[in-house]
Amino acid sequence: MDQPSGRSFMQVLCEKYSPENFPYRRGPGMGVHVPATPQGSPMKDRLNLPSVLVLNSCGITCAGDENEIAAFCAHVSELDLSDNKLEDWHEVSKIVSNVPHLEFLNLSSNPLSLSVLERRCAGSFAGVRKLVLNNSKASWETVHTILQELPDLEELFLCLNDYETVSCSPVCCQSLKLLHITDNNLQDWTEIRKLGIMFPSLDTLILANNNLTTIQESEDSLARLFPNLRSINLHKSAGLHCWEDIDKLNSFPKLEEVKLLGIPLLQSYTTEERRKLLIASRLPSIIKLNGSIVGDGEREDSERFFIRYYMEFPEEEVPFRYHELITKYGKLEPLAVVDLRPQSSVKVEVHFQDKVEEMSIRLDQTVAELKKHLKTVVQLSTSNMLLFYLDQEAPFGPEEMKYSSRALHSYGIRDGDKIYVEPRMK
Repeated sequence: MDQPSGRSFMQVLCEKYSPENFPYRRGPGMGVHVPATPQGSPMKDRLNLPSVLVLNSCGITCAGDENEIAAFCAHVSELDLSDNKLEDWHEVSKIVSNVPHLEFLNLSSNPLSLSVLERRCAGSFAGVRKLVLNNSKASWETVHTILQELPDLEELFLCLNDYETVSCSPVCCQSLKLLHITDNNLQDWTEIRKLGIMFPSLDTLILANNNLTTIQESEDSLARLFPNLRSINLHKSAGLHCWEDIDKLNSFPKLEEVKLLGIPLLQSYTTEERRKLLIASRLPSIIKLNGSIVGDGEREDSERFFIRYYMEFPEEEVPFRYHELITKYGKLEPLAVVDLRPQSSVKVEVHFQDKVEEMSIRLDQTVAELKKHLKTVVQLSTSNMLLFYLDQEAPFGPEEMKYSSRALHSYGIRDGDKIYVEPRMK
């Protein structure tokens, strides 16, 4: 059912967290709090509010009574207002300015691009450390205004905002550690470098599901742009087509974690080849790849795999890393190819009276099926035929093959073994 339009933050708050809908609960970690209300408030002692408020998809369009917000939300630290109908930054400011301890704010999927965020409104966000603006279509001008007024902002989410370019802020945001900017349309690396200029302290950059093309930047420049980058996510960067782009990631001096799945460059390799070639050749210093820890043992296995992978390539096609690893490990012998599949057939000697005939028999057949196969060779009917199997290494003599439904492979028959056929005594 569609939510009714024109509902205020305070109205929804009262409905959701009334004792009927959100009864008081005791116990560790519940975080339930009943604050004192202004003199004469009709809601005195009615609301049981936790410190984390989730009011998503409630049709909220405005703040409501600011005094009531201040009275009930003094302890609130996290607020989820995603997927509502807030389109005026002034209304958002009225809510946030009355939640003094707010650190996390989610405004995703609100039509806030319909209004301009003024600096005096953005000032009410000053204490926020994590801000989510996914699918809000917030302009870069709005983002810049926020950055200037949030001195302690650590995490910023700007996904699904249809960005094709990045507009540099006039002021660097030194506090930001994580930027989540997936599912946009950022193609040219010149746009990504602007993020490094704006956020010099960035620790984690999540760029998945963009159409990023080749990384056109010198190694020295990359190191200056992202001096503190520890983790980067480039999942489904459709424009990455060459190994040189992966090599460029080694220019980030503190990079430890890389996520690289769904890019064209890696599609032609098997899962094993993809991981080992990335670890050994292109990302020799990382400690986590695609979410999995890279241990010392796996790194050595990958480097040895890399040597063997390229040992038959023409000299002009061998990466420089190959020669580095040859210096480390020396030239390696190719791994022996061992076929671990079970044998499907063997060659045996079939003995009948004074005759001996070498035959190839299938091991997936039963004793009864073998008798049918031998019928024309020994000129006996299957009902008048006894079979004995002699393992060439067995010390106990022939074993009668008395069970018609038993499969031949269960006897452990090998090449060179013998099968004796005798007529059944009447």
